[in-house]
Amino acid sequence: MSLCMPEPDAGVLARRGDIVAALRAIVPGDGVIDHADALRPYESDALTAYRQPPMVVVLPQTVEQVAAILRWCHANRVKVVPRGAGTSLSGGALPLADGVLMGMARFNRILDIDYADRLAVVQPGVTNLAITRAVEDAGFYYAPDPSSQIACTIGGNIAENSGGVHCLKYGLTTNNVLGVELVTIEGEILRLGGRGLEAQGLDLLGVVVGSEGLLGVVTEVTVRLLPKPETARALLIGFPTVESGGKCVADVIAAGIIPAGMEMMDQPAVHAAEAFVNVGYPLDVAALLIVELDGPAAECSHLIDEVEAIALANGAVSIRISTDDAERAAFWAGRKAAFPAAGRLAPDYLCMDGTIPRRCLPEVLTRMRALSERHGLGVINVFHAGDGNLHPLILYDANQPGQLATAEAFGADILRLCVEVGGVLTGEHGVGVEKRDLMPLMFSPADLAQQSHVKSAFDPELLLNPGKVFPLLHRCAELGAMHVHNGKLPFPDLPRF
Repeated sequence: MSLCMPEPDAGVLARRGDIVAALRAIVPGDGVIDHADALRPYESDALTAYRQPPMVVVLPQTVEQVAAILRWCHANRVKVVPRGAGTSLSGGALPLADGVLMGMARFNRILDIDYADRLAVVQPGVTNLAITRAVEDAGFYYAPDPSSQIACTIGGNIAENSGGVHCLKYGLTTNNVLGVELVTIEGEILRLGGRGLEAQGLDLLGVVVGSEGLLGVVTEVTVRLLPKPETARALLIGFPTVESGGKCVADVIAAGIIPAGMEMMDQPAVHAAEAFVNVGYPLDVAALLIVELDGPAAECSHLIDEVEAIALANGAVSIRISTDDAERAAFWAGRKAAFPAAGRLAPDYLCMDGTIPRRCLPEVLTRMRALSERHGLGVINVFHAGDGNLHPLILYDANQPGQLATAEAFGADILRLCVEVGGVLTGEHGVGVEKRDLMPLMFSPADLAQQSHVKSAFDPELLLNPGKVFPLLHRCAELGAMHVHNGKLPFPDLPRF
C-alpha cells in the first residue's frame, strides 16, 4: 500500500479475542467473522489498489444490535469502519487492522412505499436499482443512478452523496433523501429529517449525506420517488475531437437546456465499451456524447431539434436519435458498462473523480493528454459532461514496479488541474483515502479545522472511520487531540502519522 494508514494500536490488537467474544454476545450465530481467510473479501473496496484485512467483521441485523456494537466500541476505545456493498472508488470503506468492520448488508428490506407522498422507506443495504424496480410498475422511479446501481447500496450512496447519469437534472443523493435514522458512536439512535419536504431545526441531514461514515451509521433512509416522465429520448452524437464535444456540452447548457443526462466518452472508451456490449457505437469518432431529454413529447421533440442544431454547429459528424425505449437503453448500456469495459485495455486502472466548470472542459481534456504523455501512462475519459464531473481512468499494470506510484502521481496532477481551473476534488466518489492528502489544495487550515470540529461533535474520540478524508499529518492538531503552542507540537522529535 503506497498510501499510509494510522499505525495499528498494539493494545487493541492484544485484546482481539475479548473484542470478538463481546461482538458475538451482541450478534450471535454467524454474524461475526474472525477467521483470516473469511476476512479476505472485506480487505478492500472497489479501489482495489489498497488492501488491509480488518481485525474482525460484524454483520448486525437490527438497529438495536448496531447501537449495542457502537456503544461497546465507544466504551472500549475500538475503531469502527461502516461498510455497504464495497463499491466505493475512493477507499472510503478500507478497513483498519485494529478496527471492527461493520457490514450493513443484512439491512436489505424495503420497509414502506408511499405513492401518495411519493416516498419510500428503505434499509441501507437495499441496492440503488432495487428501489426503482420496486416502484416502476406504479410509474415511479428513484432518480440517482450511479453506474454501479445494480450493486451499490443506498447506505453507501448516503455516505458518498452519489450521483449518476441523471444527476444533472434531478440532483445527487442529497437532493433525493428526505430523512435518515442514524446511530452515533455512543449508541444513540437519532432521526434526521422525515417524510416531509422540510424538517425542523438545523439541517443535520445535509451534514450526514456525504459524510463518508465519519459521523454515524445509517440504519434507515427515506427517499423521494419521482413519477416516470411521459417521454424520454436520447441523442448519440459523434465528434471529430474531444474539444468540439466539450464545447457542445457548454453550448447546450448556455442555451438554457437542462437535459436529464449528458455523458461523454473519448475514443478509447467508446471502442472498449462497444467491444464489451455491442450496441452500435460509431468507432470513427474522437468523442461520443449521449444527451437524454425527457418530459412531454412535444417538449422533447423541440429540444431534440435544438440540441441537434447546436451539435452540428460544433462539427458533429454523426447523430442518431433513439426511436424507442429499447434503443435509448442501448445508448446508455455502453456508458454504464464503460468502467468494466476498461478492464480490456490494461490489467489495472485508477478511476479518478474531479469536477470542473463546464466551460473548462476543452482546456482540461487537452491538458490531460499532455499529462498522460508526461507520466507515460494511458488515460481514457468517461464523464458526466453536463455537470463537469470527470472520471478519467488511468491505465497501468500493478505488476510492473513503480507503475502504481506513477498512476497515483498522474491522478494527483489531474485533481490539481481540476482545482486550478476552479473545480473541486470530488463530484460523487468522495475523498476517502484516495484524495485525503490533497484536501489542502482546496481547504485552508482554518477550513479543515472547522470540518474537524463537526466530526468531533459527532465522534469526540475519533473512532468512526479514522484515516479517511482528513490529511493524516494534520489530524492530531486539527482535531484538538494535541496541544499546539506558537505553531509547535510537544515532543517534536517523535514521529507523527
